[in-house]
Amino acid sequence: MQEKRPLVWLSAASIDKEPYSALLPQWSIHRFDLTEPPPFGLTGAGKARVGVLDLSIYPEQGTPYLDQWIEAFQLPYWVGILPSAPRQNTPPGTLISRHCTDYHTLPLDPDRLNTVLGHLWGMAQLQHQADAEPHDSYQEVALEGASQAIRQARAMLRRFAKTDEPVLIVGENGTGKDAAARFIHAHSSRSTQPLVTVNCAALPVSLTQSELFGYEKGAFTHALNSRRGRLESADGGTLLLSGIDELVPEQQSAILRFLQEGQIERIGASQPKKVDVRVIATSARPLKKLVEAEEFRGDVYYRLGSLEVQLPALRDRPEDIPLVANKILANTHSPFGIRKLSNKAMQSLALHDWPGNLQELQNRLRQAMLLSESAMIEPTDLGLAELALSIPGQSGLSLEAFRARADRQALSCSLALSHQNVSAAARILNISRVSFYRLMDKYGPHSHPSHSKPLRNHH
Repeated sequence: MQEKRPLVWLSAASIDKEPYSALLPQWSIHRFDLTEPPPFGLTGAGKARVGVLDLSIYPEQGTPYLDQWIEAFQLPYWVGILPSAPRQNTPPGTLISRHCTDYHTLPLDPDRLNTVLGHLWGMAQLQHQADAEPHDSYQEVALEGASQAIRQARAMLRRFAKTDEPVLIVGENGTGKDAAARFIHAHSSRSTQPLVTVNCAALPVSLTQSELFGYEKGAFTHALNSRRGRLESADGGTLLLSGIDELVPEQQSAILRFLQEGQIERIGASQPKKVDVRVIATSARPLKKLVEAEEFRGDVYYRLGSLEVQLPALRDRPEDIPLVANKILANTHSPFGIRKLSNKAMQSLALHDWPGNLQELQNRLRQAMLLSESAMIEPTDLGLAELALSIPGQSGLSLEAFRARADRQALSCSLALSHQNVSAAARILNISRVSFYRLMDKYGPHSHPSHSKPLRNHH
């Protein structure tokens, strides 16, 4: 007998008659009440690949916890259920548009719903199997972790994936910007279409036009055949401009017309051509500051920067280091067998400030796997012996120390996101203003990066 596949069914508890009885032979239904907050450490339906967002009865109190449920399950696909076709600018229609790949209306057609769920399950299962294959790159684990900083970044990337607007991803070198771009593409409606990457740092000025737009046969001396450019190759999919801050103004001008009109023109062609391409750009430097310094074109920035996300540096998410480090080790081949990190090595990793971020972490771990003469990696193998000397004992970085770092980071991130507005920062953390001030008193004025600025408390 074929094992039932788990299916998350998220609906209001007020629904009396279950509309999914026809699905029971094929699915193991795990129902949750979207009008209540998700429980801490949610483990139900852990192997589910798809979920149903049932808004056939919209709760009177709205859906204040829906984003928390979506984040808790992290399912690649949701299917919506509505009493009738969704209307624009209504809460149910907006939620279905934001979160769901497909939707169905009452009365349900069980065969059609089963077909759609089965198709999405198959797609998600293939993606899961691909993700489970070992990858020799920190980019594959860059977005993993439970810290507030990386969860907020993931949630923003997931929201951006629902649109076709250009996205700008900003972050220090080694934070996983290309991984974030692939995440957006993979979770978008363009996921089955090509993702074409342009390494802007390696793009010569003289070849910018031909690389991006292509050329016709005979357009210049060595143009023996016609050639598609990167934008045309990405038609229907996504173009990733990796390191756009490396482009000189002349190169920036080359992409401006496409950003404005969605058209390209091959060198030597007589007519422009319309292409359907979603642009994602990454930058190691804040483009707004480059615009102010007149090092980057403002018109290009404003076309790209309507949707912008900042990836956190590794030093700003220290609680994620054990998970990420162990996954990098598991994904890295060692000629000497499996290596594990000692307690002191893990503490040294947590104490380091990581100027090179995840890329530096990967490099140090690879070095350690080659240098370590035992099954256990020590701080000296990581090149962090000096930090190890500052650890008083095996409990030098205790659970309480990790929690304190996490609390400080939560304060810092929420204040940055709210532009130093204490009331807004407290709402971001879902705590009272009194609790927020109590945490600030506990960790002192240096618990956020702009402690020299006066805090605003707008009600």
